[in-house]
Amino acid sequence: MRSNNPVFNRSPEFNGQRNAGAPYGGYQQPGMGYSDPSGWGVAQGGAPQQAPYKSSPMTIDSVVQKTAMSVGLTIVVALATYIALPPVTEEPSALATAGAVAVVGSLVAFGLSMVNSFKRVISPALVLAFAAVQGVALGGFTMVFGAFADGIIVPAIFGTFAAFAGTLAAYKVLNIQVGDKFRKFVVAAVFGMVGLSLISFVLSLFGVQTGLFGMGGLGMLTAIAGLVLGVFMLILDFDFVEQGIRAGLDERESWRAAFAMTVSLVWIYTNLLRLLAILNQD
Repeated sequence: MRSNNPVFNRSPEFNGQRNAGAPYGGYQQPGMGYSDPSGWGVAQGGAPQQAPYKSSPMTIDSVVQKTAMSVGLTIVVALATYIALPPVTEEPSALATAGAVAVVGSLVAFGLSMVNSFKRVISPALVLAFAAVQGVALGGFTMVFGAFADGIIVPAIFGTFAAFAGTLAAYKVLNIQVGDKFRKFVVAAVFGMVGLSLISFVLSLFGVQTGLFGMGGLGMLTAIAGLVLGVFMLILDFDFVEQGIRAGLDERESWRAAFAMTVSLVWIYTNLLRLLAILNQD
């Protein structure tokens, strides 16, 4: 079950590298070499002894619970940030402030997402930290694009969850099978779009505007492409969760699945909001 998805490919469980019943995250049993001292017990005679690591398997319920926590934290922080920011219609500098919050929050969230993506043992604290910082970025992002057109925020929110529900229904009803070529295509496309956005951001610092993520025709094309790509990302997420549950992965891997789906939902929301802003700009 080898994964090409950077969110999952650091997990031995998702890649079939851990035998069933083996300890999660590389923990060793006594007498099997190096082990984490934090898990040592005290055997007779004072010799350190590794305490056995007990875990339960990942289930749909555990994935739903962890995803609800991650997405819910993102929404709450985004709402709090949006309320805390000065309205763009009242202060001349408000738009610049919201933009700065969106950029700084996005850069920090990107850094945390890279750590979470390539971390071998998933950290619930880092997943929640990402969700919180991403919420700050979304609050600023929503304020910025909400200034270009009235009444687009609520449709973007409902549209995001409709895309999630519709993709899940299609995945189950149509029995979508995810192949290796599809995985490679989606991952390459995600890295490509992230790379383009970073290049555009750096060029904008030197006064060069590419228009790829602006409010014109090119911006609309990248928003549509990003929206479609977000749906493809959700399909990969559903496939990995289904395979992970079937394989009896450790319950802690639910946090990895929650992180992946949070990323996908944020990706869909930002591109949908951007598309609505372009289509309805005043």
